[in-house]
Amino acid sequence: MDNSSAANDRYISLLSKIVIRGYTGDFSAPDANLNHLQSELEQVAALGPEEFAQFVELADAHHVTVRALAVIEKMAASQNLSQLEEMCAATLVAERTRISKAVESLYAIVQALDMSGCPPSVIKSLDHWPDLGSDLDLYTSGAAEQVVKVMKEKMQAELEPRSWGDRLAGKWNFQIPGLKELVEIHVRYLGQTGEQTAMARRVIERGVTKTVNGRTFPVPAPEERILISTLQRMYRHFYFRLCDMVDMAKLLGSGSVNFAELRKGAEKGGIWPGVASYLVILAQYVTPYGGNVELPREVIDAAYSPDLRVQFRDNFLRVPMRPAAGLYGSQLLNASKQGDFRAISRLPLLPPLAVSALVAYRLTGSDKGVW
Repeated sequence: MDNSSAANDRYISLLSKIVIRGYTGDFSAPDANLNHLQSELEQVAALGPEEFAQFVELADAHHVTVRALAVIEKMAASQNLSQLEEMCAATLVAERTRISKAVESLYAIVQALDMSGCPPSVIKSLDHWPDLGSDLDLYTSGAAEQVVKVMKEKMQAELEPRSWGDRLAGKWNFQIPGLKELVEIHVRYLGQTGEQTAMARRVIERGVTKTVNGRTFPVPAPEERILISTLQRMYRHFYFRLCDMVDMAKLLGSGSVNFAELRKGAEKGGIWPGVASYLVILAQYVTPYGGNVELPREVIDAAYSPDLRVQFRDNFLRVPMRPAAGLYGSQLLNASKQGDFRAISRLPLLPPLAVSALVAYRLTGSDKGVW
């Protein structure tokens, strides 16, 4: 392990403790008493400028920059660590400015789609609030041609080239002039191969709203938030970010998740074992860092294993590949039992697509054009 990897291994542990143990509410503000994080503060305070920059870079990759640095800044201010406080403050100002601009653009996109007959829902992006990811993700039940027309004419967006994976999944990427974040819109379907039809309909049918920065957005219900995140982490990327762990731990801790409804939605898409495995993984992860996620027995029993854990490797929290392969097989089997011809015809395309992406990455250092 090189020095950079060893440092990041230490930093992910620090970030996990700070973000999981620094809040008891909805991330609106760090806890009033943070004395239990004194050791973590001292470790961050001991970092040199280059090390602190690497620490922040990892926080950014895991979409917890605001949540982590808000805790550190508050503690640094209370202990007269002025240099650390200033470094945190500067980063927070820049990040919050970026986020505020992105939120305004996201609101304009939502309004434009809705007024053009393309009912939207903001998926994933606002789950990390007060942080925001590097993309703006939406789902709409509208027609693809209308979505493209709206984005080009009302948002002056440029349509990005579509990869094989984009075409299968039914998603379009847009770049809006002056906006750093790429806009990704899933149209009518969800899943890596666009195999999820019934689950996708639930996003709009059961949608709720969320207000951030004074703007109200349509978002998925808690159960669909978990389903969408499961599709992304357990059936596509096979790795977690720290934000996934803390976002879902807070959601489960809020008591707003209806597990019967969650199972109903998951079984429609044939991913109940994947959802259960996803929840077991996050429960196992947050516990050593002071988190507590209590899962119903039926969830633990449905998981691939009650002892599933991720490994921090290549800067992300990696899912073991054996469970991932098993979950894919169970999804395909369920589609066959249900007579879901769209899923049956599309899911077998996933393995060769994944192999092509791996080969492209090893040859060129990028899987662009494939995924």
